[in-house]
Amino acid sequence: MNVSQTMETEEDLLPCLLIKVYHPQQSCRPLYGLLPVGNRRRHSADDPFRLGRDAQSCTYSLVDPRVSRKQLSLHAYRTPQSPDMLFTIQNLSQRGQLRVNSSALGYLERMDLPDKALIRFGEYEMVITRESGEAKANFEVEFEVMTVPPSREMCMWEPSGTPVADTGSRVMTSYPLELRAVGPLETDETVMCYS
Repeated sequence: MNVSQTMETEEDLLPCLLIKVYHPQQSCRPLYGLLPVGNRRRHSADDPFRLGRDAQSCTYSLVDPRVSRKQLSLHAYRTPQSPDMLFTIQNLSQRGQLRVNSSALGYLERMDLPDKALIRFGEYEMVITRESGEAKANFEVEFEVMTVPPSREMCMWEPSGTPVADTGSRVMTSYPLELRAVGPLETDETVMCYS
């Protein structure tokens, strides 16, 4: 077999992590000056991807003294059951929790990264979306800046102001018992009002 047939080619579709970032003070502070916003960057799958304040030890850096020197890392991996490149996310900050959707990760705790996840630390919110690809040795990363908090886009809001992830379920303690027994309703169903 020819060597050129077995090597990964530039034509292979690379998996991509699309990372959309938001901070409430991003319009008045240059937080993303060290991020390659709007440009896809190739990253080796065998190296951990780190995000934090320290440009020397992190792959990508935020210009913010309130961010930990090393905030989080993403690790690529594969399983025998799936051809896709998958990722775990790990909290590297000793100062605070890292929230992945509704789960909180303490220092050095890690979990599998879903295909689409809302990540929160400090006042930062990020949506990380994994796009599949065929390449095995590399993946791409692309950063975008959001103008509104992603939690507003990805969540429904309860009457109390508590956000609920868009899983289709929510705590319905403020509703009558008859409606709580039914569970989530489709938008086209008619519900009788109880007084």
